[in-house]
Amino acid sequence: MRLNNKIAFVTGGSRGLGRNMALQLAQNGADVVITYRQRENEAKTVVGEIEKTGRKAAYIQLEAGDVASFDSFATNFALLLKDKFGRENFDCLVNNAGIGAHSPIGQTTEEVFDSLLNVHFKGVYFLTQRLLPLIADGGNIICISTGLTRFAIPGYAPYASMKGAIEVFVKYLAKELGPRKISANVVAPGAIETDFTKGAFENNPERKDFIAAQTALGRVGLPEDIGGVVAFLCSEEGRWLNAQRIEASGGMFL
Repeated sequence: MRLNNKIAFVTGGSRGLGRNMALQLAQNGADVVITYRQRENEAKTVVGEIEKTGRKAAYIQLEAGDVASFDSFATNFALLLKDKFGRENFDCLVNNAGIGAHSPIGQTTEEVFDSLLNVHFKGVYFLTQRLLPLIADGGNIICISTGLTRFAIPGYAPYASMKGAIEVFVKYLAKELGPRKISANVVAPGAIETDFTKGAFENNPERKDFIAAQTALGRVGLPEDIGGVVAFLCSEEGRWLNAQRIEASGGMFL
C-alpha cells in the first residue's frame, strides 16, 4: 500500500482498535496524530512505537462527546500540524473513538442514550464538520461502525442505532465532498478481541466460542484484522472506494 507521506488523524488511537490502525497507517508510510481521553501515558507509548517505524507522530487530548470543545480543539490541532509536521492540513480522518454499553431497550436510561449519542454520532458529526477546512482535497474520511447494524444482538439497540446513523452520514459526506475529491467510507468490525472486550470474553468463555462458531473464518477478530482495512482505504490503492460500508467481521452470521 502507498500512503505517500500522508498525515492520518485517528481519534481514540491510544488503545484498542485505534492503536492498531495508527500503527498500520505508520507502517505503510503515513505520519500519524492520535487522540486520547484520559490515559496520556498510553498515547505517549503509541507515539513512541510509531516513531520507531521512522514516521512522525503526535498525540492530543480530545473529549469525543463534548461538542462545545471542538472549536478550541480544531485550533490546537491546526497549530500541532504546523509545528510538528510543517503542514496546514492533513489527509485522512479516522473517526474511531467510542464507548461501549450493553443496554436492553427496556432498561436504557436517557443518560446512557445521550452519552452514546454524543460520542458515536453527534460528536462524530460535528468534529468532522470542524475539521473539514483542515482536510486536504483528495483526502479520506473513515468512520468506524459495527456489524451490529446488519445483525441484531439483544442489548445493543442504542449503540447500533448511533452507528446506523453514522452509516447514513457517510453517504452524505461522500456526496457533498465529492467536488473536493474527498472520499468517505465506513468500516464495520464484527466482534474483536481488544482490551475493551477481554474481560467479557474471559468471564464468559462460551461467548467467545459462540461467536467463533457463528463466524465463517472460525474465530473472533483481532485488532490487526481492522487496522489494515483502514490503512488500505487511506492508500492510493483504495482511492476509488467511496460511500461504501466495508464489514470486516470474518463473515459473522451469514
